Amino acid sequence: MSSTFENTPAPKRPLPHKWRDRALLGGLLVLLGIGLIGLVSATGWRETLDQIGRLHLWQIAGLLGLSLANYLLRALRWHVLAHRLGLPTGLFQDARHFLGGFAMSVTPGRVGELVRMRWLKRETGWAVERTAPLVLMDRAGDLAVMALILGLSVSLAAGGIAGALPVTLLAFGAAIIATRPRLLAALITYFYRATGRAARLFARARGAARSLSRFTHGPTLIAALGLGLIGWLAEGYAFHLLLGWMGADIGLWKAVAIFVFSTLAGGLTGAPGGLGGAEAAMVALLSLDGVPLEVSVPATAVIRLTTLWFAIAIGLAVFPLAERASQKGRK
Repeated sequence: MSSTFENTPAPKRPLPHKWRDRALLGGLLVLLGIGLIGLVSATGWRETLDQIGRLHLWQIAGLLGLSLANYLLRALRWHVLAHRLGLPTGLFQDARHFLGGFAMSVTPGRVGELVRMRWLKRETGWAVERTAPLVLMDRAGDLAVMALILGLSVSLAAGGIAGALPVTLLAFGAAIIATRPRLLAALITYFYRATGRAARLFARARGAARSLSRFTHGPTLIAALGLGLIGWLAEGYAFHLLLGWMGADIGLWKAVAIFVFSTLAGGLTGAPGGLGGAEAAMVALLSLDGVPLEVSVPATAVIRLTTLWFAIAIGLAVFPLAERASQKGRK
């Protein structure tokens, strides 16, 4: 006689991939917390709030509006690149992914970029190695555009900026490597032969590198560079306006050069959100140009608040929506 327990269905256990997915999200959120704590500790909130109190509401709105223009233009660029790659996503869907990813922009080493590929995998079924070229091209586009702006602004600004040339060349070099499929694949192969490990991972990386060939399309490159160029110039112009309002007008192109140089210098350190490096470079360059510390320090804090912190705020607002939508569209 069989036991009644034999007919009792076994309790359902969460699928392994769900646990991995939750662990990945948990890890990303921990890194986000670490980045935010570091950013908060490095931000002079008292000086920032005091300086903001001296600005008119329309001035603050203007700074935030120029930053928002940058984010929306770059979100449109993300959509253009996603369409070129062949992803079956729409404009608002791509904008949701791009803006929601800003919540992870302060994770160490920008590993938060994984969250965008995670959402794409859920909603489209595309593996990470198929969507990685999109993230890589987006980063390369920023590097190329910022190098162009830096080179242009330094040539037009009176006096130039010490150290701008190597940073410009480094950004250009990284952008060229990241957008040359054969060159990038060759470098990946070289590193694999040097290490002799993780063959499967390097194979996927080579496949992702070869997928970059889809972006060597003239109109796509022009659109991507144009949107990024206007977007980053908008934030550089916001820095110029802020300095003028604070009584330290150093000229449009010098302000743009300092803003872009500092952003690049901070980003190249790999620190969360360019933490420390961007602020130090900005204050130092303003001081070298004769701007007193009582202006350069709060000006740096305010522009970081209306650019980096504003982007994080947008990301934190959109992140739950993107996470929920990806759960519904999971394949």
